[in-house]
Amino acid sequence: MPEDESISGLILRAQSGFFDVETDAGMVRCQMRGRLTQRRLESDVVAAGDRVQVSLLEPGVGVIESVEPRARVLSRRAPSGKREQILLANPDQVAFVFAAAEPEPNLRLLDRLLVAAEREALPAVIIVNKIDLTGRKAAAGVFGIYEELGYPVFYVSAKSGKGIPELRKQLRGRVSALAGKSGVGKSSLLNAIQPGAGLPTQELSQATGKGRHATVFPELIPLSEGGHVADTPGLKAFALWDIEPEEVDAYFRELRPLVQDCAFSDCSHLHEPDCAVVRAVEEGRVDPGRYESYVRIRLGEDEDAPAR
Repeated sequence: MPEDESISGLILRAQSGFFDVETDAGMVRCQMRGRLTQRRLESDVVAAGDRVQVSLLEPGVGVIESVEPRARVLSRRAPSGKREQILLANPDQVAFVFAAAEPEPNLRLLDRLLVAAEREALPAVIIVNKIDLTGRKAAAGVFGIYEELGYPVFYVSAKSGKGIPELRKQLRGRVSALAGKSGVGKSSLLNAIQPGAGLPTQELSQATGKGRHATVFPELIPLSEGGHVADTPGLKAFALWDIEPEEVDAYFRELRPLVQDCAFSDCSHLHEPDCAVVRAVEEGRVDPGRYESYVRIRLGEDEDAPAR
């Protein structure tokens, strides 16, 4: 290939300034061209899931010349609080993974994740792992509210294999991000979905009952039946990025149609009289826990608040 020609590729892994790029010429280990590293942005310049143009320096080694515009992202506010951290670029869907038990499900975290997905108009599914510990009926008693809201919920067990064929079908042919807390079994699920993936897994800490990170960097895993799944680092918290308080109600599916019936066009749904949202909560038409999540996000309260 002439030196001035570039080839397109998909970034499967980004780590410490090096990028593994899947191309028609095979896997290429790349760094960014200097002009890209000099750009000062509020977001990651390059991330797993990005489509890029690559120039080969030698077989298997190249440089990233340019990054194609992103269609959408799964992202959060970086721990520094000053920039956006991209967990995965250009996903077709996101799959939020929670355990039925060990660790106990944190629905407040799930609500924040769903707000991020709604903000990006990103299809979201919920995976409830470890149903071997509680049974499907008990797990559905916790997560059934999300099925009522129209989110697909998959009840699975990476240990027994229950529900894995249905989940594999959902992931086939798509670029999907798996996100959730450490210890919920994301890597174990991927090993079950894609036998031979060989991802490292870790059990819950016996001392704290909390998960320990098996995945450090986001990585796209090619699926033998087509598509890719991203294993993302475990989330201790999820700080929302670039969402204003007054737009939060638009990202709660059950609140969105109620807003037009509030007495005030700028109703915050916190204290105003004749609020259609508060009335729906009082009448049992909106889940109180979901409303509590809305209130906390609207007020900008700590994303590390205890699970409801």
